Amino acid sequence: MMALYLRDLKLATRAGGGALTGILFFMAVVAVVPFGLGPDLKLLAQVGPAMLWIGALLASLLGLDRLFQAEREDGALDVMLMQETPLVLTVFVKCLAHWTASGLPLVLVSPLLGLFLNMEPTAIFATMLTLLAGTPAITLIGAMGAAVAVALPRGGLLVSILVLPLVIPVLIFGVSAAYAAVEDPAPFLPPFMILTAITLFFAVIGPAAAAVALRASSE
Repeated sequence: MMALYLRDLKLATRAGGGALTGILFFMAVVAVVPFGLGPDLKLLAQVGPAMLWIGALLASLLGLDRLFQAEREDGALDVMLMQETPLVLTVFVKCLAHWTASGLPLVLVSPLLGLFLNMEPTAIFATMLTLLAGTPAITLIGAMGAAVAVALPRGGLLVSILVLPLVIPVLIFGVSAAYAAVEDPAPFLPPFMILTAITLFFAVIGPAAAAVALRASSE
């Protein structure tokens, strides 16, 4: 499993792997917000957490179609299906490697973009914390869509269509928790705990559903 994790991490971070594309897309989405909203710094600070979450969500969807596509093309997927290691564990490790290469950099770069949007330190830290708790759920949900579309030659758009309705709750509770951290009457902990619960739920359901879809696609 460690060898698989390091292999997927190396493939994702090399030239053309897609990890850098997600970061650049995230930065581009957030960078154009001030040009659309104008120079009102107060307004930028208000919409900052929502824009960071929307940008991170869209950037996370970019490389999901390649989660199992390379293994399908070179025959490694058939080896994964036949090996003694449970396929659920293999899928989970691949999701972990994908999030480390694509999701974690988005979390780390979010404070810099928060400063660009004139956000307060509390809002920046809260948004970063919610992204850290919520972006793994996007990858785990995306694994299900990627497994369903793995047999299709161009399933990138289909993966986004399948995944987007399921990740809307992640976006809702992530933004709610980020705003609750800077608004005194609203408690931060309830939406953040729900966001964490969604991630833990799909940590169990996502790999299992993806494993079933992968086995079905190979028959």
